[in-house]
Amino acid sequence: MERCISCGTQSKLITQSLSLCLNCIRKQFHQWTWHLQRIHAESRNKFTLPAIIPVSKTGVSCNLCGNKCKIGENERGFGGLRSNKDQRLVHLAGTAEKGLVSWYHDPLPTNCVARWTCPAGIGCGFPKYAYRKDAEYGYYNLAVFYEACSFDCLFCQNWHFRNAAITTSNTRTAEELAAAVNSRTACICYFGGDPSPQLPHAIAVSRLALQKAKGRILRICWETNGSMNRSLLKKMLDLSLNTGGCIKFDLKAWNEGLHLALSGVSNHQTLDNFRWLAQFIEKRSNPPLLIASTLLVPGYIDEEEIFQISKFIASLNPEIPYSLLAFYPDFEMGDLPTTSRQLARECLNAAHRAGLKKVHLGNIHLLDSIKG
Repeated sequence: MERCISCGTQSKLITQSLSLCLNCIRKQFHQWTWHLQRIHAESRNKFTLPAIIPVSKTGVSCNLCGNKCKIGENERGFGGLRSNKDQRLVHLAGTAEKGLVSWYHDPLPTNCVARWTCPAGIGCGFPKYAYRKDAEYGYYNLAVFYEACSFDCLFCQNWHFRNAAITTSNTRTAEELAAAVNSRTACICYFGGDPSPQLPHAIAVSRLALQKAKGRILRICWETNGSMNRSLLKKMLDLSLNTGGCIKFDLKAWNEGLHLALSGVSNHQTLDNFRWLAQFIEKRSNPPLLIASTLLVPGYIDEEEIFQISKFIASLNPEIPYSLLAFYPDFEMGDLPTTSRQLARECLNAAHRAGLKKVHLGNIHLLDSIKG
């Protein structure tokens, strides 16, 4: 049981990492900005990452994502991949030439967020975009994990990437990664961390892989926080739209204060990019181009958050698939319980009530499970 330092409420749904309840974050965010910034700074310092988004007046600009870092002399950008040396932007990784990345072949159908609505899981788009009329057993997804992120989520399920040192020995060229595509690779999915800070690398890999697989199906898919620069998003769109792939946005919260508290970054760029992408859905409705998901973090992502996110999605297109994901306690929020069945039901109902037609609950094995 943790006590909220603002209102004094005591609950198992208040994490020690924040020590603030949902209600106080929503209503008194600006009063506790200093506290939340300190929490994120302490978490990032463990991995020698910059405490805040750099805003040096004399720094060099990096515009790869919505953070728009202005990096001072001898500083690094928020994602840790760019630095300023002699007033020149130096890319430690995440260029077309080198990426801080790992990968593996995942047998289809995988536990992908989009499995319930994509060619690999249900065969939609057959025969143009899928090898089978149902799940693509016998084929593989090339799962590409980019080891950097433009957010700082306290509930990160893949936080171990922060331990990765950036050296010439553990960066990989686009050619090396593209060479991993073989005749049984049906799709490539970029995730992480997040692909956003290293999109030039992922785009170069995709083009090489598609050239190698010319004449057959190879879908290009993304799982992302959606914070990338619009010009790079346009390139992602072209790759996915033309190959039958999808772009999956993780919409972490609706309330901006809550989003900042949980992820350390505003959600403005993510929502703007999602809104822009939605206009292209009609160009290819099957298989779906754009998919959304939200992690149901107990005590913080509630029915109201899901209703507002769902209303936003439905206003763009009610057919956009939306996946609600059960939470497992990890990283700085390891003291929270897993998602309850009651919360899952409430959120599912809220999404339908907001007008969405395709809503799915993922990670159901975690509902009400006991942390071991």
